[in-house]
Amino acid sequence: MNHQQTTARTAAQPAVTAPPLLAHLRPDAFTAPYRDPVWDGPTDPILVGDNLKGEWVLFYTQRRATAPGLTGVEWVHGTGVGVARSSDGGATWRYQGTVEGLVPPGTELPATLWAPDVVRIDDQWIMYLTVLGGRRTDWTGKAEIVQFASRDLENWEYLGGIDLDSPRVIDAAVAQCGDGRHRLWYKDEARGSNTYSAVSDTPEDPSSWVLEGVAIPGRPHEGPKVFPLGGHYWMIVDEWRGQAVYRSDDAADTWVRQEHLGGLILTAPESVDGRAVVGRHADVVPLAGGAPGERADGGTQLGF
Repeated sequence: MNHQQTTARTAAQPAVTAPPLLAHLRPDAFTAPYRDPVWDGPTDPILVGDNLKGEWVLFYTQRRATAPGLTGVEWVHGTGVGVARSSDGGATWRYQGTVEGLVPPGTELPATLWAPDVVRIDDQWIMYLTVLGGRRTDWTGKAEIVQFASRDLENWEYLGGIDLDSPRVIDAAVAQCGDGRHRLWYKDEARGSNTYSAVSDTPEDPSSWVLEGVAIPGRPHEGPKVFPLGGHYWMIVDEWRGQAVYRSDDAADTWVRQEHLGGLILTAPESVDGRAVVGRHADVVPLAGGAPGERADGGTQLGF
């Protein structure tokens, strides 16, 4: 092979296209609330940056708020996981339907899917999801937390359920802590509706979780969310009167409730369609320094 042939073959090789850059999440991303176009009941949001497509992905419980002929809390059951995408930092959202393949084998149909949490672990995404069998009109039935894995945030593989020694566990939140281990926080409705925790060194394995006990005792609450910010770890939980705020040095041990304003944020009622609402089950996205959300003093804002 001569030099000209080598050059020709090299030039003929297709160029490698870099994935599009992920736009910073705008601090005004949800100034106009996202509304599910099917049932108008999106709850339990989780925001994930898809670096493969350069888009933000919103997963949520697709409550059937406007479905006709339902009784009791049937509108909260039989729910799927809705998904929307944004390529402009959250200014606009494109509804993508519901996520397929999230019903574990043997689940009574129609299944009820609640409160996904999606975490990047090594080279894959892990979804922690609450699953109930059937469509109920009251707050009964077994609820468990299960795991799925994905490489692209679109196709999900069932990994198994997590044994948390309780018939009613919901609202998973997973994060890596200061001790290098991952923890799972969740609401245990069979134990006072408090936040409990489990720990794992291999969080992609559902059988690896070891129970630790109660993390946030006292007043009933739900929807824990844990995130690092400003050299500390923070947890917010939904007390149905706003979000309670706790702080920890490492997220591995003690959580201290903040004293300012009784430890509550997002308590001032806003009006949506004439109804007063406060901050409920939420996600938090710290906006990194230098991003559009950075304050003039160099601090960091939060996106809820």
